[in-house]
Amino acid sequence: MEPVARVGVTVTFLRMDRRPADDPPALPAGARLEQVAACSVGFYRHLYNTVGADYVWWLRRTVPDDELAALLAEPCVSIHVLYQGGEPGGFFELDARAWPAVNLSYFGLMPHMIGHGAGYAFLCHAVDLAWAQGALAVTVNTCTADHPRALPAYIRAGFRPLRQVREQWNVPLRLGLRIPDRLLV
Repeated sequence: MEPVARVGVTVTFLRMDRRPADDPPALPAGARLEQVAACSVGFYRHLYNTVGADYVWWLRRTVPDDELAALLAEPCVSIHVLYQGGEPGGFFELDARAWPAVNLSYFGLMPHMIGHGAGYAFLCHAVDLAWAQGALAVTVNTCTADHPRALPAYIRAGFRPLRQVREQWNVPLRLGLRIPDRLLV
């Protein structure tokens, strides 16, 4: 049996049933959003691992490269990167495999972008792109391992909480993730 850290989180599931009436706020000066046409496993892992390092994003770290490549090749899954000054500042993943709902599977900023006012505008652009696909609903979930401003930002953007579930994760120690003491069970 693989050594694990037992992590306890509360997961909040959210949904948006109507497109926001307002256009998304402008991204910060010099920032641009770009869809990655054919995201490589290596680039995806860089984005996922860097954005999620402080928030116990572990599931995709355990997915074998061939399975991750197959997911990234799905026509209903898209990866979008926020660039600032020519380098990635964050990313999000839209998953429309449960059409007509689109799930904002992953969303986050690189550590160097946190606290600089980009997050909310970036989130609103993610939501706008999900609705632009013709979705009838947009879903997302967050948990108590995520940034403390994640849940309030989702609600501010127009999502409504549906339910909360207490989960315990067995996070493999081999991943080397920093797990805050407050999450350990």
